[in-house]
Amino acid sequence: MSLRWRRPRPPGPWRPGNRLQLLENGEQFFPRAFAAIAGARSEVIIETFILFEDRVGRDLQRALIQAANRGVRVELTVDGYGSPTFSPEFLSELVGAGVRVHVFDPHRGVLGVRVNVFRRLHRKLLIVDGTRAFIGGINYSVDHCAESDPQGKQDYSVEIEGPVVGDLLSFARAALAGDGTGERWRHPAAEPERERAGDAEVLFELRDNRDRRTSIEREYRRAIREAKREIVIANAYFFPGWGLLRELRRAARRGVKVTLLVAAESDTPIAHPATRTLYRHLLRAHVDIVEYCERPFHGKVALIDEDWATIGSSNLDPLSLSLNLEANVFVRDKAFAAMLRESLTALRQRQCRQVDAKQLGRRGFWFTLTRPLLFHVLRRFPRWAGLLPAHTPRLLRVTSPVDVEQAT
Repeated sequence: MSLRWRRPRPPGPWRPGNRLQLLENGEQFFPRAFAAIAGARSEVIIETFILFEDRVGRDLQRALIQAANRGVRVELTVDGYGSPTFSPEFLSELVGAGVRVHVFDPHRGVLGVRVNVFRRLHRKLLIVDGTRAFIGGINYSVDHCAESDPQGKQDYSVEIEGPVVGDLLSFARAALAGDGTGERWRHPAAEPERERAGDAEVLFELRDNRDRRTSIEREYRRAIREAKREIVIANAYFFPGWGLLRELRRAARRGVKVTLLVAAESDTPIAHPATRTLYRHLLRAHVDIVEYCERPFHGKVALIDEDWATIGSSNLDPLSLSLNLEANVFVRDKAFAAMLRESLTALRQRQCRQVDAKQLGRRGFWFTLTRPLLFHVLRRFPRWAGLLPAHTPRLLRVTSPVDVEQAT
């Protein structure tokens, strides 16, 4: 799984005729996802970074077992780093019902520390009967329920019907047939034979460590360059490459209203200090910066003008843009963009604070010494990580008690 240079793969095709429904937080996502699984007749495919054995995880387990008992083919893939431990009973009950459980790149910890931190399967996909799909940033854990957990994450997913679901299904099957990365998958040349469900044009795009390493960032940058009136980026971990920062500054300087919504605090200690190193650079170009204060912000969404949006698993940081396996959809549709804009506007009005240069204070000696160092270390981190000994990931199929031990 080398990170050596490869010719970038051309962008995939935009599929017309889709219907999308924005889902905010676990309160909206889990009922829709579990209802879709309950209605499945032939196939359920799930990929998730995190599946915890909590209330939400057990609800998902029951839904999958019931589907398998009806004769539905159920494929569940979790990441070996994001979902490191399950009780033997939890997995055995799934396997015993006929659920095909896969663990991407499992590794035992060293002295209790997880070591497979790089090149993780960070995608969050659910495809039901090849007709309905869900994609976004929400994992299967109770900490995505804002109403029941004071620290519940603010996040988004989208439910999709229409031709683009065929692309998600084709990819998910290819990933299962290989090593889980799906790196050799190609968009079908012909449009999938699906009935039109709405008016939205949708592009399904991936980031991998082969020839799609810049695919998601490339779509962001293309849309930013074409922006005429407004750019809103709401991202949990914002520390993109210099090229994307340059595009944002150029957009703001040509009169586009650019708003960046980020977390006031982060569940990753280094993330917020890294983002703050960019504040002065962006404020000087008249980029509007707001911090979400109420709960951890976990969203990965953006809006440009009246009819462009994106939602998926990819953050705008070195891990997502340079190492992780990610999946986003890009949308051209005024109705969906309006739904997302309404949600982000309400979020900003109630629970965000404005950032200005005066709040940042004067730069002391320690700031002058450490912040530039932090910036350059983090920017070069993916390249350094790519120099580490690479390994070929494996997709472990859990079929027996021995596999259960390896998976936990």
